Amino acid sequence: MNHITIAGHLGADPEVRFTSSGKKVTTLRIATHVRKANADDTIWWRVSIWGEQYDKMISFLKKGSAVIVFGDLQKPEIFTDRDGKPQISMNITATHIQFSPFGKSDRAQQDTQAQAGPQAYSHQEAPAAPAAAPSGFQGAATGGGYNPYAAPAAPAAPKPAGGTYDDEIPF
Repeated sequence: MNHITIAGHLGADPEVRFTSSGKKVTTLRIATHVRKANADDTIWWRVSIWGEQYDKMISFLKKGSAVIVFGDLQKPEIFTDRDGKPQISMNITATHIQFSPFGKSDRAQQDTQAQAGPQAYSHQEAPAAPAAAPSGFQGAATGGGYNPYAAPAAPAAPKPAGGTYDDEIPF
């Protein structure tokens, strides 16, 4: 068996199918990037997830989501695309999937919060205040930028008691 670990982003939403015998198969298309000699190259992987073991996690995966997949590498398949060019299909049968720590950008998080609306903060009255600027950062009024000789910023206020925060949810 050839075991492999890949980290990349979904190129499409997960696809769920059922075999004729009733087994559930979820397929992920994942793009990984390789840099060789100052040139970027993208490798596409087809990941098959058998059964229902990751159903709760898969509901959070959308096109563009960052994931890490551990699995068994299948024999590559060569086929001809629509333009008549030979292509290689890289297939993995997943044994473990996890969210990537290098996931969404700040814009994607803002979009998610905007779509969620008020129910995203049902456990607290208002969203938490934005994080303070790093020590030594000066705002636009003082010329902007980072000054390593500036006085350290005041420590951030503690979180109010009783709330559940995104960094405390165990996924």
